[in-house]
Amino acid sequence: MSALNQIYHVKINSLQGKPINLLDYKGKKILFVNVASKCGFTPQYRDLQKLYDQYQDQLMIIGVPCNQFGKQEPGTSSEIQEFCKVNYGVNFLITEKVDVKGNNQHPLYNWLTQKSENGKRSSSVKWNFQKYLIDENGELIDHYYSITKPTSRKITKYLT
Repeated sequence: MSALNQIYHVKINSLQGKPINLLDYKGKKILFVNVASKCGFTPQYRDLQKLYDQYQDQLMIIGVPCNQFGKQEPGTSSEIQEFCKVNYGVNFLITEKVDVKGNNQHPLYNWLTQKSENGKRSSSVKWNFQKYLIDENGELIDHYYSITKPTSRKITKYLT
């Protein structure tokens, strides 16, 4: 199996504990973002939702809660869901809370950060709201650090 197709075989659950089938999004770009409710970058939820509203026919945004950076995502699944909906009107997909680095790194982030898995490049997750853009065929396009806004031309140039 080529490394480029493996993203669709990664197993991860939704915030509600139901399995997400990433293959459902083949044919769309996917933007994975490790999110947190108590971070200086948390207002990016607003731009993520704006991006999703504008491009949802060609883009799936998947927020991945993580508590590894400054313990800024301490909430339970229901608290995270409530926070996202009430404060930012989020209706894109949010996964279960996972580790994005270290010994318990989730397989999704192993794929996103290891060239041996994604076939493109290795990276490390530096902070909350780091973004990974995947193309319609499951190939890594690029990653963007937290300071890159979701609506940045660096990202939207792939969505036109």
